[in-house]
Amino acid sequence: MPVDIVVVGSCNLDLVVNVEHIPQVGQTVLGGDLQRIPGGKGANQAVAAARLEKSVAIVGRIGDDESGSLLQKNLEDNDVNIDYLFSSTGVPTGVALIAVQGDGDNTIVVSPGANSKLTPEDVIAAPPIAEAQVVLLQAEIPIETVLAAAEIAKGIVIWNPAPAPNEIVPLELLDLVDVLIPNKKELELLAGTKNATNLDSIVEMVQTFPCSSTIVTLGEQGAVVVASNEAVHIPAPDITPVDTTAAGDSFCAAIAASLVEGKDLIKAAQWAVQVGSATTLVAGAQPSLPTPKEVHQRLKDR
Repeated sequence: MPVDIVVVGSCNLDLVVNVEHIPQVGQTVLGGDLQRIPGGKGANQAVAAARLEKSVAIVGRIGDDESGSLLQKNLEDNDVNIDYLFSSTGVPTGVALIAVQGDGDNTIVVSPGANSKLTPEDVIAAPPIAEAQVVLLQAEIPIETVLAAAEIAKGIVIWNPAPAPNEIVPLELLDLVDVLIPNKKELELLAGTKNATNLDSIVEMVQTFPCSSTIVTLGEQGAVVVASNEAVHIPAPDITPVDTTAAGDSFCAAIAASLVEGKDLIKAAQWAVQVGSATTLVAGAQPSLPTPKEVHQRLKDR
């Protein structure tokens, strides 16, 4: 039976340290105890969508190591289908090194490991991609694999270009994307300019892409939906974040879940802003991903 959402993307073990402030270049800071938390943009989005009560499968790669086993079990425990979660022999599972400072902001360095071994042949071997209502993609896997998945998909294609690719993004990929979801920095990197200073400049940059719709996430300022030459700003709730890790991932998952339900992009973005905001009120990547009930409760209790 086809699943609602297929996520093609990364699985990482997050190594997280809380610090008073993120160190500058050349600076050493002392932090709290090291935490080992399941993460990776692909896995985060898959778990987030499953917690939002959608049927989800993931296509990805882990290493044949302890970290890979931990991530696989965690996905299973969260009701994510792992039939196409492949294992790479002799290659370590991806790792993210994350420092979270007192105001919830973070810095992240990713060692892709097995994620870099996910190939176009892997996605060709995964029939659920062509059967799903929504295919959700990111950029912690090779760009040629992202393109192959977009070409196979028959449903709605969402691409979250995070982290923004260093190489030139193939125009044929952007042609295949139905909903592009960058943050402001990723938008600037994709457009090759640093002019995303206000709503008008963001809309102007978005309109240079061939994607039919774009949603730009703006952190505490919410998001901007640009579709059919119209732009709508969706404000975020007034909250004090604990940890912003995975907020963007839960936002993307909420967009995917809403589109499965038949919502339009404005209603989808309104819900996604709520979900992303609620995610920042709990520490850790996947531990912070909320169910619909938890979204309302967390924002009520903020």
